[in-house]
Amino acid sequence: MPQYMVERHLPGFPPDQLPGAAAAAKEKSAEISSEGQDVRYLRSTFVPEGEKCFCLFEGVSREAVEEVQQRAGLPFEKIHEAAFLTADDV
Repeated sequence: MPQYMVERHLPGFPPDQLPGAAAAAKEKSAEISSEGQDVRYLRSTFVPEGEKCFCLFEGVSREAVEEVQQRAGLPFEKIHEAAFLTADDV
């Protein structure tokens, strides 16, 4: 299944709110999956210095990932199709 990186600009975002936002993404992903559009929240990386957050999803389409953001009320700038490697992959 394709992976998508959601790019967010979050000026003034308190880092202690990250777990709540991630929980909302996870909950809405499960909701949309139960409706037949398979999508899954995987993880987030918050970069306070740049006021950026990057959230990784796996899903059937960019539209399904965007629907998660809308239902969860999470702002985003862009959704990029992405590919990832880990140290174990090389």
